[in-house]
Amino acid sequence: MRAFDLTPLYRSTIGFDRLGTLLDSLGTFEGDAPSYPPYNIERVGENEYRISMAVAGFGAADLDIEVKENTLAIHGEKKTETEETTFLHRGIASRSFERRFQLADHVVVKGASLENGLLHVNLKRELPEAMKPRIVPIATKAETAKVIDSKAA
Repeated sequence: MRAFDLTPLYRSTIGFDRLGTLLDSLGTFEGDAPSYPPYNIERVGENEYRISMAVAGFGAADLDIEVKENTLAIHGEKKTETEETTFLHRGIASRSFERRFQLADHVVVKGASLENGLLHVNLKRELPEAMKPRIVPIATKAETAKVIDSKAA
């Protein structure tokens, strides 16, 4: 088990406390994490992603998607189970699950759809205008003088 002491970092920085939490969560062993239901993470475009999760047997009413503080949580619970059915073999899992994903800053959930037993969650990274690169024009001394002269006139 690896432990990182980030206290010196906290003394001289502001707003990076979430980084410590993220590093701690990355340190957990992947083998301990549940493997149900299986999922794919795809890069659809330059700033677009899709999570596809196999949720056979679950309907839209049985699934909940919640985004809170850069964490996407997908929860499934079978609500329409009937006691009258007698199964000779039950191979389709219908157990409850919760799967969490850490989202990077400025990644938003654009929508979700359920088709053919797959839940698709569409994500997009949307950088604010203040964070996008911009070009700053460089004025020469002659151009600056003209601007000053035109304001004075």
